[in-house]
Amino acid sequence: MRIVICGGGVIGASIAYFLSRRGVKPIVVERAGIACAASGKSGGFLARHWCDGTPLQQLARHSFDLHAELAEHGSEAWGYRRVTTYGGVGAATAHTRGGTTPNPIDWVSSHLEVGQQLGSTRDTAQVHPALFTAATMRAAEAHGAELRLGTVTGMRQTAGRVTGVEVDGAVIDADAVIIAMGPWSILAAAWLPLPMIYGVKGHSLVFTTGDTIPPEALFLEFEEAGGAVQSPEFFPRPDGTIYVCAISSDSPLPIDPAAVVPDLGAIERLERICAAASPVLAAAKIVARQACFRPIARDGLPLIGRVPGVEGAYIATGHSVWGILNAPATGEALAELILDGAARTIDLAPFDPGRLRPLDPARLRSRRAASAPLKGS
Repeated sequence: MRIVICGGGVIGASIAYFLSRRGVKPIVVERAGIACAASGKSGGFLARHWCDGTPLQQLARHSFDLHAELAEHGSEAWGYRRVTTYGGVGAATAHTRGGTTPNPIDWVSSHLEVGQQLGSTRDTAQVHPALFTAATMRAAEAHGAELRLGTVTGMRQTAGRVTGVEVDGAVIDADAVIIAMGPWSILAAAWLPLPMIYGVKGHSLVFTTGDTIPPEALFLEFEEAGGAVQSPEFFPRPDGTIYVCAISSDSPLPIDPAAVVPDLGAIERLERICAAASPVLAAAKIVARQACFRPIARDGLPLIGRVPGVEGAYIATGHSVWGILNAPATGEALAELILDGAARTIDLAPFDPGRLRPLDPARLRSRRAASAPLKGS
C-alpha cells in the first residue's frame, strides 16, 4: 500500500513509525525538516491523568503508557524521564512569603508559594520534543519509511478517491494520504473538505544553567508588575537546560513556517517573569528565544480520522498543547484505521473530522492569492 504523510512533525513521524512497524513503507513529505515547527519548540511535558473526564482521557492515558514503552529502548536519546510536578503562585513585586514550610523546589525565588503537587513520577514525565520526534522518524526509516524534503502543493483525486500528492510540481502516487501539517493543515482545505484549523502562537525561552536540575516541573500563576496574570511553565531537562513557556497571542499564521518569529514584547515579558521567579534563571544564559503555533480545531479536540467524502484521505492535527503527549497513540490508532479499517486501541469517534463544518475553499484561495497570513474568524 502506497501511503504519503504530509508533515514531518511529531504526529507525522509517529504515524510513519507505527505504519512502518506493520510492514508499510510510507513517504513523509516535509517542507523544511523534521520537528521544524511546534514539535521542536514545545515543552515535552507528559501527563497521564490531566485529561481525565474529557474526550481526551483514553487517548492521553494510552499515549502516556506508549511513551513509557518506547523509552524502554532509548530514553537517553530523547531525554525521557519521570518528573514530580508542582503548582505555585507568585508576583513580580516580591513580598515575604507566609508560613515557614520551605519550597519543595530550591531553584525558584523564596517569595514564590510552591507547594501543591500536581503530579508524581507515576503519572507525569517529560521528553525533549525535537529529539523525540527525530528519533521516532529515524526508527520509522529503519523499518522502511522515507523522508522527502519538499512542499505539498496539491492533491490528485479520481472519482472521489485520492490517487497522489503534488510535491514541488511532481506527483507521488498514493493509495492513502494523511494530512499532518499542524496548523498548516488548513492549507489542505483547498483540496479537501476540512474544517477550520487555527494556529495559536506561544513563546518560549531555553536557558542553560551548567548544572543538573532535579526532575521537576513547575506550573506557576504569576502576576506581572502591571497586574496581568500569566501562567508560565518551567521544565528543567536532563541536559542542564530549562525550558520556559508562556504568553500566547492571536498573531496570524504565516503561510511559510520559516516566517514564524517571536514577538519581541512577549519575549521581554517572559524574560522578566523568569528573572523574578528564579535566581537560577536570572543568572543563566538564554540559548533560545522562540515561538511556535499550536494547532487547534474550533471545539478544542483533535481531528483524527478519515476526511469525509474522499476515499483514502486522512487527517491528524489539532492536538493543541498535548501534541507531544498524544502523538504515539494517534500514530498507532491511525495506522490501525488505515490498514485494518478501524482503530482498535483508541475510540476515534470524538475526533472524527466530519463533526465540524468544512471551510469554504474559496476563502482560503483568496487569502493565499493575496499572500495574506491565515487568521480564523
